[in-house]
Amino acid sequence: MYKILIADDEQKIREVLREYAEYEGHTVVEAVDGMQAVELAKQEDFDIIILDIMMPRLDGFSACKEIRKFKQTPVLMLSARGEEYDKLFGFEIGADDYVVKPFSPKEVLARINAIIKRNKTTDTAQAEIVTFEGLEINFTSRDVKIDGVKANLTPKEYDLLFYLVRNKNIALSRNKLLEEVWGYDFFGDDRTIDTHIKMLRNNLGVYRKFIVTLRGMGYKFEAEG
Repeated sequence: MYKILIADDEQKIREVLREYAEYEGHTVVEAVDGMQAVELAKQEDFDIIILDIMMPRLDGFSACKEIRKFKQTPVLMLSARGEEYDKLFGFEIGADDYVVKPFSPKEVLARINAIIKRNKTTDTAQAEIVTFEGLEINFTSRDVKIDGVKANLTPKEYDLLFYLVRNKNIALSRNKLLEEVWGYDFFGDDRTIDTHIKMLRNNLGVYRKFIVTLRGMGYKFEAEG
């Protein structure tokens, strides 16, 4: 079972998520603001951290950025704001997922299970490193190096790149990428994939060439070997 940190200044939100999580056998720790969430993340190890965006003392975005300085624990953002800009900003600073209020607690738990399952699978995989010219990808440590320099990718960019590489030279539709990389039935549009591909390409520099756009369909990682 999982150890979950829930940070939200609304007590009712914390209570309903705790109830559903504990029903599934998980352990829950609560924080009332972003500052407390960061301190708890320093003191304890969690399988996933849930951060509300609008919190006193330190907002969820800022808390996520602080946590990313010392831990790569999966982060799920909660917000009453559903603007695309907010979602994309959350992904850019290292969040793994983003849920808009009001939400279904069952959906949140399903997303939590999917995120942690992907993370645990990566952690227990055998060491494996692949290279494409100066692009080096370590599937076990989730490290990507560009000409020997470690790339600064968000967790979702890692997941997207790893899935593309695992399916090298295979055409992948946007729907397939959403289903496999996000790990659940995603309620959004193609811009989510396109935006993450754009960010990933920017971080890969000259090796962006390996990610090929398939017009009207999706993408593929095209390389020899």
